[in-house]
Amino acid sequence: MLAIIGGTGAGQLADLQNTRREVIRTPYGEPSGALTFGVIAGHDVVFIARHGYGHTLPPHQINYRANIWALAQQKPDAVIAIASVGGIRADLQPGALVIPDQIIDYSHGRHQTYFESGHRPVTHIDFTEPYDRALRQQLLAAAQAENIALIDGGTYACTQGPRLETTAEIRRIERDGGDMVGMTGMPEAALARELGLHYATLAVVSNWAAGKGDSNHNVTFDLAGDAFQGALRQITRILSQLART
Repeated sequence: MLAIIGGTGAGQLADLQNTRREVIRTPYGEPSGALTFGVIAGHDVVFIARHGYGHTLPPHQINYRANIWALAQQKPDAVIAIASVGGIRADLQPGALVIPDQIIDYSHGRHQTYFESGHRPVTHIDFTEPYDRALRQQLLAAAQAENIALIDGGTYACTQGPRLETTAEIRRIERDGGDMVGMTGMPEAALARELGLHYATLAVVSNWAAGKGDSNHNVTFDLAGDAFQGALRQITRILSQLART
């Protein structure tokens, strides 16, 4: 089974057939919404909309622990997190698709771990490579099979949100080594690692980050625009190809 987490602009999954929804209870509260089960390219898929099906949950209020726990109970072979990001690096222009390989976490106040109860020992997971290496390679191979340009590597900077960043903050992130900026990459990736899930992010650049490109004076993005919608269609093709492998 392939598990997919839908982000901003991807609250539904195209080409998902024979769907049914199921409400999952977790020890960590309610997930963002019911899980949707279906089939893509003849293979089982489970999907959850990270921000809720009405896109009502801001990044800092998402119950990441419940979402990842609910998916883990389905015993997926892999978890693909779809994310919208702002481009900082010069080649990460709106509409580009990228698979990050590193994370810098600027978020705060979020439940970061499953190992914080007094009845469980503290556990320090290895997070040297925050995304599953083999799964990243499978995504790259799926994109290549579909003749889709997919940028290999980049550092995802996770900010708190829900506001967008200032130009000065983006300059700091760039100095720190950040190539793209988003608000939901953490603690999602760390929680997936704690539960032993094979997890990777497939990011679509929705806009230039503050102070970059046409966001020099204000951030502009159009989730209904041709570039973003075209990128989402490419993501669907990549996921369909991945499901076949």
